Amino acid sequence: ALPVGWLLVSLSNSSASLLLLSVLVAAPTGLGMEVMAPATINALNGSSVKLSCTFNSCYKVENKQFSLNWTYQECRNCSEELFLQFRMKIMNKQLDRFGNRVEFTGNPTKYDVSFTLKNVQLEDEGTYNCYVLNPPDRHRGHASISLKVLTKEPPKHDSTVAVIVGASVGGFLAVVILVLMVVKCVRRKKQQRLNTDDQKTEEEGKTDGEGNPDEGTK
Repeated sequence: ALPVGWLLVSLSNSSASLLLLSVLVAAPTGLGMEVMAPATINALNGSSVKLSCTFNSCYKVENKQFSLNWTYQECRNCSEELFLQFRMKIMNKQLDRFGNRVEFTGNPTKYDVSFTLKNVQLEDEGTYNCYVLNPPDRHRGHASISLKVLTKEPPKHDSTVAVIVGASVGGFLAVVILVLMVVKCVRRKKQQRLNTDDQKTEEEGKTDGEGNPDEGTK
């Protein structure tokens, strides 16, 4: 499971209202890639909304190997419905519920696999799952987004302080994540080189200098 931390900055004003600023933090750990997406997205009925999903990988994206699936779940225990797929190119699986309202707006070569849902309907509420595989990463990454559809815009709050705090914290966390990713990739590639060298040493040990089987010490 992707380790995700949420930083909530709560601010109170004279009317005792609360403003919550959520900063998504994904620390790169484990052997597979990390896929990052907001846990919840609110969209106004009839509007267009971008469902953002990005990923980290130590390897360059090659279209021939890279794969992506977006699925939809109406409820937690409902089956997943595939509606967008990348196999060499983007392929929309036109579900009746979405019609032609799904548009891929990401760029896999930039580790972005987001899409935009147009003319959002109340029936679009549910869970959207983003699955990414970028060989030679062996493990498929996954993130989920819960889409909430609103019938009217929420009241506006003075978010100046929250935005300043969020921008500062977000910038710092972005640097930390970048450093961790570099360290992770260096370690992974070093381990791959060690495994390759060990294999070569083992094969060379089976023969003597002339290429003949080593008979051992007499």
